[in-house]
Amino acid sequence: MTTNSLSWVIGGAQGSGVDSAANIFSRACAIGGLYIFGKREYYSNIKGEHSYFTVRVSERQIRSPVDNINVLVSFDAETVLRHFEEVTKGGAILYDSDILETKIDEVPTVDDYAAKRMKKTLEKAGLEPSVKGALEHAKRRGVLVYPMPYFHLLEEFAKKMNDPSLSKLARMINVMALSASMALLEFDGAALAKAIRFIFRAKPKIAEMNVQAAEYIYNYAKAKFAGENGFEYRLKAGHAEKGMTIAQGSQSSALGKMVAGCRFQTYYPITPASDDSEFLESNEVLDLYDSGKKGSTVVVQTEDEIAAITMAIGSALAGARSATATSGPGFSLMAEALGWAGINEVPLVVSLYQRAGPSTGLPTRHEQGDLNFAINAGHGEFPRIVFASGDIEESFYDTVKVFNLADRYQMPVIHMLDKAIANSVMTCRVFEPSRAMIDRGSLATKVTEEDKGVAGNYLRFKISENPVSARIALGTEDAIFWNTGDEHTEEGHITEDPELRVDMMDKRMNKLDLALKEIPDEDKAVLHGDANADVVILGWGSTKGAVLDAMEKLQAEGVKVKFVQLRLLNPFPAELVKKLLARAKTVIDVEMNYLAQLGGLVSQHAGRAPDYNIVKYNGRPMSLDEVYSAVKRIMSGNAPRRQVLKGGS
Repeated sequence: MTTNSLSWVIGGAQGSGVDSAANIFSRACAIGGLYIFGKREYYSNIKGEHSYFTVRVSERQIRSPVDNINVLVSFDAETVLRHFEEVTKGGAILYDSDILETKIDEVPTVDDYAAKRMKKTLEKAGLEPSVKGALEHAKRRGVLVYPMPYFHLLEEFAKKMNDPSLSKLARMINVMALSASMALLEFDGAALAKAIRFIFRAKPKIAEMNVQAAEYIYNYAKAKFAGENGFEYRLKAGHAEKGMTIAQGSQSSALGKMVAGCRFQTYYPITPASDDSEFLESNEVLDLYDSGKKGSTVVVQTEDEIAAITMAIGSALAGARSATATSGPGFSLMAEALGWAGINEVPLVVSLYQRAGPSTGLPTRHEQGDLNFAINAGHGEFPRIVFASGDIEESFYDTVKVFNLADRYQMPVIHMLDKAIANSVMTCRVFEPSRAMIDRGSLATKVTEEDKGVAGNYLRFKISENPVSARIALGTEDAIFWNTGDEHTEEGHITEDPELRVDMMDKRMNKLDLALKEIPDEDKAVLHGDANADVVILGWGSTKGAVLDAMEKLQAEGVKVKFVQLRLLNPFPAELVKKLLARAKTVIDVEMNYLAQLGGLVSQHAGRAPDYNIVKYNGRPMSLDEVYSAVKRIMSGNAPRRQVLKGGS
């Protein structure tokens, strides 16, 4: 019997309530004192295509998904057909009994490539290409299957409630399917009810209706499947640890912006960045047209990404902490304006939620392919800081830090996030706003005679030993200066003087040296694990979770490894990285891109090329199992220099 450690997956058509059910499951587990890590996968359409949500549960901190499924909860044929091979021996599949005879060719959302793979697997086993065949294949491997007559049960529930209209609410099936799985796992029904009320807290009547439906199905499933042998998994509720919470990646950076004092955010809708702005809109927006609606942040949905970044630049020039949130295609459009912010020394934060490219690429899938682009975007040379968060908790605190960096060094700061962080949920410590320190940098509030040039204008770009000159908000009394995309004088007037050009370029670029000197080491790179280990894993961004979980598994087997997580990627902390790699006999670079871009940066700046690259670029995030297996293969001496991971459905 396996208790309080499993991988649970729910799937269905987009728009059918998959996310709601997964969020209820996650919340219920957290109420029961369990740790969770969840990830959401979905297609780039609004409704109809297959989506699924994986939630891993444990009694200890977990940070990444695994490859296998222990409990598969489905309410459509496609979920069974796509995931039946991933369910482990002793695991379970709950399915709609009405779909048993559905053939693969009868599911319109299954593409030809996926259908071909499914048919090949089933035909090889001598089974028909259908849900029935898939379930038989699973049963032969020791998987238990549990039919659920969802629509019949919905009708019975409607009769019980004396409300015939409930029988037409197909979206309730998601909660019914979830509840059946909880009964199978013998999870506490009271904790489940509490979770449902929390998720539907804005709609009390709907919450109570779902609680009653869940209780009805829970009792049905418990009675129907009680005593069946072979199912190996249980979830036992305990007491939640004080100070812990469930956090969603799409909200953590937005919460950080509230704490950081962001007063203006722009965006043009794009996956997966939009959730950041939409969360601000829902919780913190200042409505310029409704004096009764209070908040502290103006959020503007613009007509395109060019307008988004230029509006944010304008707000920053006016003295407000400002940001824009986008993904790869939108960031491409922002490149010219990013250079304008660079030459005018504007403190601007760009929240760059990476997804798989190039072009439209895989709009709702994960990749870390924008690292080199973020460092080099824009023509010419100008300073920018590139800073990467590794998980949900980091993204909250890092958001405050990137605003401080933008203000302190008066340059664009690109905060690297990604789809894997944005569309995941995990148990972590409650965010502490009191830990946030606000640093507005050199920001003048009035003009003195020392600040003026010969003509009496403000020397906004004053050249001195300190490359950071005091900025001042547009509109400040007696603060007259110019902003232009051309090279400029200390007052901002256009110039083509060769000596002044050199002075201004040096002024701007020297700020990177200053930043590298002043930013603390813990914000440049973090060493995890055994400092004396001679095997080093390099990584950045959301690979952190899978690497740390794999390290724990390796260390339990007596394998010593350490993980160097790069956070500051530009300017690159070459000396610190050299120090961290000095004793390494084997360096393994782990990244979610084709080129192993971080490995290239380490080789370029620190003079140490990785011995092995573990890369993945199929749009699905790395799992604990993949990283563990790849590192073990390297340790065995039987690995190529480059391993390409291909897990995920």
